[in-house]
Amino acid sequence: MARTTHEIMADLPAERQARIRARAAEMLAEVEGLQAIRKLANISQAQLAEQLGVRQPTVHRMETQADLYVSSLERFIEGMGGSVDIVVSLPGHAPVRFKRFKDVEPATET
Repeated sequence: MARTTHEIMADLPAERQARIRARAAEMLAEVEGLQAIRKLANISQAQLAEQLGVRQPTVHRMETQADLYVSSLERFIEGMGGSVDIVVSLPGHAPVRFKRFKDVEPATET
């Protein structure tokens, strides 16, 4: 008889269970693409288009294109009331956060 995921997890050491739960939470927090972000914000394409002053097909095109200017990404996210931060990690250096791509500041834990 097949074992359930719950049964398998119960047999693992507590430390390993904690690592698995932590990684699962990280994966759930990750999104793939602008459509997922828009849905997370509970905003329709039409609502976002109105906020951006464009037509709905433009929002659809932004969500599906493979490459996007950072300025377009920033506008898309700000249209939902959010903000964009890019954190750069280099070997041997503390992470650096680009905030609005004008200033460079040390990244802080959020």
